Amino acid sequence: MATDTSSVLLPDALEVIVQELRGRGWRVVAPVRRNDAVVHDEITSVTELPIGWHDVQTPGSYRLEHRGDGAFFGYAVGPDSWKRELFPPRAALLSARRDGRASTDGPGDTAGTGTDDGAGFVVTPAVPDRRRSAFLGVRSCEVAAMEIQDRVLLHGHHVDEDYRARRAQAFVIAVNCTAPASTCFCASTGTGPAVRAGADLVLTEILDDDHRFLAEVGTTEGAELLDLVPRRPAEPADVAAAARAVQAARHRMGVTLDTEGLHDLLLGNLEHPRLDDVADRCLCCTNCTLACPTCFCTTIEDATDLSGDVAERTRVWDSCFTLRYSEMHGGRTRTSARARYRQWLTHKLATWVDQFGSLGCVGCGRCITWCPVGIDLRAEVAAIRADQEAGAGREGASR
Repeated sequence: MATDTSSVLLPDALEVIVQELRGRGWRVVAPVRRNDAVVHDEITSVTELPIGWHDVQTPGSYRLEHRGDGAFFGYAVGPDSWKRELFPPRAALLSARRDGRASTDGPGDTAGTGTDDGAGFVVTPAVPDRRRSAFLGVRSCEVAAMEIQDRVLLHGHHVDEDYRARRAQAFVIAVNCTAPASTCFCASTGTGPAVRAGADLVLTEILDDDHRFLAEVGTTEGAELLDLVPRRPAEPADVAAAARAVQAARHRMGVTLDTEGLHDLLLGNLEHPRLDDVADRCLCCTNCTLACPTCFCTTIEDATDLSGDVAERTRVWDSCFTLRYSEMHGGRTRTSARARYRQWLTHKLATWVDQFGSLGCVGCGRCITWCPVGIDLRAEVAAIRADQEAGAGREGASR
């Protein structure tokens, strides 16, 4: 994404960015180190970033270690995705009060805006969260995940108003990935490690003799912010150093998920015995879907107070791995772990393309790292592909 107007920032300039955003009344949300993991939270200074730390990730395993340098963004991704900010685990939908007074108990309620439903209840729709938020440290896979969720929640037949309000108020400062984990495979899905589009500003951290950031503008609003920050014009050596760092990350990942013909491969092997092997290991714990930055399955919870005078309706995350998720009139349609894993795998890598025109996977690797038993979708797809190719080879030899 390098442009002729790229700039170079010194590390201190990031503090200026944070304070400028906070001075405008925006929340600044960024990676922080907490409970031995990199998670997202509101910050007041860049000193709260996990400076000098990196993550070691393998299937079913995650730990943080010191890097031995002062890298601000020397890690990949943690259990949190930015979905938590844009499509939160719990979101109020409405409240109702029997006594004719609109509820003012929750942050999403506004007194006096309720309507009588004709049965003695005043129903008050929740007010979407319209706080301005700046996301600092968004990786390329996560920018791609935001664009996927946009297609689902903004550009589909049914717009999610809470998501639309949050998305409209988001300012994205992305960081090109230079430190992928072993579970990362965005190079395979075409979603990284470099940010192509979708961010207001894009930074690349350069760690050589001079610690600095190459800053590239993605939007007019990003350019306006950058104008307020101490910087110098980028020289060819800066652009080349940034490109080398990103290319090195790409080479470290390699192509570990072959996406050629993936749609037909999975839909043509719905009864493959490999799925039985996965089912024997899968706990149906839902970790993969909860950590995933693109999953959007939800359910509705209704709750009343003890008097029965106040009711609240809330949207909460759900998962296709829960037994009741496929429950309809007449029973549940996916009663086995095998059926639920197959639904998840084929949706992510096959039928999502039919629905939304892209894979539902951005290669962040969270589903691999945070699976308690270390199920690796790359290995499952490779096994199915190997069996099909071997079968095709045997068939050709017998002719």
